[in-house]
Order: sequence, then C-alpha cells, then structure tokens
Amino acid sequence: MGALALGALGFTTTSATHDYTSRETFDLFDRVFHSSGGVGQPGDTNEHGGLAWGQSYVLLGFMRMYEAYRDTHYLDRLVENADQVLANRDSARGVTDHSGRSLPAWRAMHPYTVGKTLLRDAGGTPLLEVRSALSYADEAVATVTAGSSADRFSLEVRNNRTARVATFPDLSLDPASADYAVKRILAAYPTPTMVTARDPRDTPAGGVIPALGPVPLVSEPVIFSVHTGMITYPIAAFARIVLTDPSLWRRYKSKALEYVSAVKAAAAVHDAEWRQTDDGRGYFVWNKGTPLAYDGTEQPTNQSLALGQTYAELAAATGDRAAKDRARRLAVTFSRELTVDAGDAYVWSYWPTFGKVYQGFDAASGVSEYTPSLTAGARQIEDLSHGAIDVEFAVAAFRHKIFYSGRDMVRFARTYSRNLVATPGADGIATANVRVDGTGGSTTAGQYLQAPRWMAVADWDAAVLPHARAIYEGRAVEPQQGSYLACVAYLNWQARRGS
Repeated sequence: MGALALGALGFTTTSATHDYTSRETFDLFDRVFHSSGGVGQPGDTNEHGGLAWGQSYVLLGFMRMYEAYRDTHYLDRLVENADQVLANRDSARGVTDHSGRSLPAWRAMHPYTVGKTLLRDAGGTPLLEVRSALSYADEAVATVTAGSSADRFSLEVRNNRTARVATFPDLSLDPASADYAVKRILAAYPTPTMVTARDPRDTPAGGVIPALGPVPLVSEPVIFSVHTGMITYPIAAFARIVLTDPSLWRRYKSKALEYVSAVKAAAAVHDAEWRQTDDGRGYFVWNKGTPLAYDGTEQPTNQSLALGQTYAELAAATGDRAAKDRARRLAVTFSRELTVDAGDAYVWSYWPTFGKVYQGFDAASGVSEYTPSLTAGARQIEDLSHGAIDVEFAVAAFRHKIFYSGRDMVRFARTYSRNLVATPGADGIATANVRVDGTGGSTTAGQYLQAPRWMAVADWDAAVLPHARAIYEGRAVEPQQGSYLACVAYLNWQARRGS
C-alpha cells in the first residue's frame, strides 16, 4: 500500500540515512539529541520557549513510542525527563512572572513578550515608560537626544536584531502640550518597532526631560497557555496511560498521580484567561495589560487548543468533569471555525474569526494596551506546524469521546492529503505546502519537516504515512530538534498501527 501511495502522489525517495519507522532510529535520535546540549533539553528553562517547542516534543515522542512498542523503557524515559522539566517551574526556581507571582508553570520572555524601559531624569526619577511590542524587544534600545529647547527631547527606539527604527523628534513631558510624548507616540502608531509609552508620574508636569543617552529595553516574563499546554500534554498522557492500565500501577501509579496534581496546577494558572459562552463555546484570551503584542484579544486557535490537549487527557485519566467540559467547549469553538472546501477537506484560520485580531480594531476601542490599533485585521490561514496542534487536539477529543465524529476525522485527514501534500520540486523529493488550504508554497523547511506530526489522522487516509515518511527519507533528517524526535516517534507509531 505504501509503494502504491508513493507513486500515486508523484514523488520518489532518495537513499535515507535512517529507517524512520524503526525504534533503533528513535533511540539513536534520543541519545544524540540529549548528548548534543541543543535547545530543548529537559534541564533547560523555558525563558526562550525551549521546553515548550523542544522538550515537549521529546516527551510526546516517548509516549508515542510506548504506544507503538509497549516497552516501559519509554515510560521510564518520560519520567526521567519530566521530573527535570517540573523542577524548572517558576515556583520551583523561585522566579516570577510580570505580575510578581511565582507560579507552578513556566514563564517565557525573549522573543515573545513586550520590552520595556523607564526613562529617568539625571537624579533617577522615572519620567516615561517606553515599550516595544515587536518580537525580540529585549534587543531594542531607546536613545534620548536633546530637543530644540531645554524642555524638549527626541527619542529613537531601534531594534538591533531587525534593524527597525522608530523616531519621535522634539517631545515634551507636559500633558498639556501638543507634543506630549505619550500622545505623540500613540498618534504615530504603528511605527516600525511598535512603540507605545506610559507616564509613570503621579502628577505629570512639563519642564523636565529624561537623561540623554541609550537605555536598553527588557522583556517582561509571561506564562503562555500554549507553552503550558505543550509541556503538560505528554505528561498528562503518561498519567492517562498508567491510570487506565492496572498492569502499570505497581511501578508508575504514584508518579502518575503526582503528575496529575502538577498538570492541574499548571493548567489552573490560566483560569483567569478562560472565557466561555452560553452557547457552549470556550477559549482563552490575553487579558488587557499582559505585556504581549495582542493583549486584550482572543488567543490564536492553536494556543487555546494546546491546553485543550491537556484537558482531554486529564478527563480521560481521571474523569475530571471540569477538564472534560473545557475540552468540549474548546472543541465546539474550533468546530465552528472549520469550513469545508471543494475537496471535502477542513480549512481554518490561524486567528479565530470571532476574535478582535481577525476582525481588526481601532484606537478608540481601547482593546489593547500594547497594540492600540489593528485596523486591517490578521486573517492568515492556519499553517502546517501550528495546525498539527489543532488536529492533535481534535483527535484526542474524538478518541476520548469528548467531541467530533468519524466524518470530522476524515476531513482533517483530507486537509493533509489533498491540501498539504505538495507537488515535488525538481529534485522529486516529497514536500508539503505551508497552509492548510494548500497555499504558501512548499520550500519552508520549518513547515514540511513537521509533517509527521499529522500522523494523528493517518488512520483516516492511507496517503498520510507514506508521504510524511518520504519527506524524512528524502532529506535524511537528523536529530537537530526535539520536534524531529516526535516526528520519528509518530512514524514508528503509525507504521506499527498499520502492520
């Protein structure tokens, strides 16, 4: 069947370095990745997303390898790594998020969060808070130079990574002035470095200026629901597998119960971001004032559903009604975002269509502290990599009898086989399109090398496994990233399921 599918899809494979459906390959990847010291090791922090976008995939790989081979070696490997990951929660490290709380989850900063700095006078008194919502904001510098008079100054905010610059000449700190810095900077939004400002003084007045010279911006720490979901999902899956299999209780039950408690505590960190409606929907928002570019808006679909994966596993592991209700509400919300294209495949947007980012908003609405306006809206179609999170959630909700039907699974599988499968290039090697509607080209390695993460829907379309496997074989993928371990585990998992 695999050979027929390969030929039907019009691509060939070269001599692969590894058999990507063998446990020997996964075990090799495990050893090499963990000895490399690369980003995403279990002992890393999540300050720059290394746990969420590196080690989380490794943990998921262990779970899929256990499901494929029923060898408790992979459960032992998950415990070994998960214990290190849990030891790096903010509460264990004694660090805080932007609000000053030390919580049982994992904060992140660079490159995701808003950067801030306080401009002070020569005596150290704070006069103006300058913020940049552009990515890598901690690589930005605010430089104050003299203005046209003693009570005026000019401001430049330069991001040294992106070489983007915003300049604001001849500002005043007098709220009554037409050149009052807060108003002038707001009126200029959006500038290349997405600058906003706030006056920290209790009684603002003119006649003063900040000290001249450069001041670096510092990124604020935030705990992201998507990071919490990605990290806790495989840990919750471990708990579900153990707690529903009495043969594993003697060896792993106490650890599974410990993990249930840890996962629930981490998920609860985001309770203040949860919203639900009377018609059965549920989703997450970024509350206004959170130091993120789109504070005050609904989170992207994949970021809500990442934690939905964890809820689905908790519900299956323990019968937790609250977790099941949230998983179901997230599933209802996602189902209403799905459209059926001409090929009977599902297509959806990166941002939820009911949300403020998708629809756009103006400065008068007061939606966001750090993005005062977004008049055009952001309406891009979901991409392959983030879409894999969405589909992973949908399949978990289906398998645990929370929501969705077999017909839904068929349509998700067709999203892969009819939209993401791309025409091979001149080299004849299998590749994938960037977006779930089949657009975006097929040359972005960060996308097509994530194709095996769609193996969750391979039961509903025989073309998914051979195509994703051929991508890895054609490019002789090596274990540079944690996600590649998950991908190899998924190839093993589905190959064993089909054997």
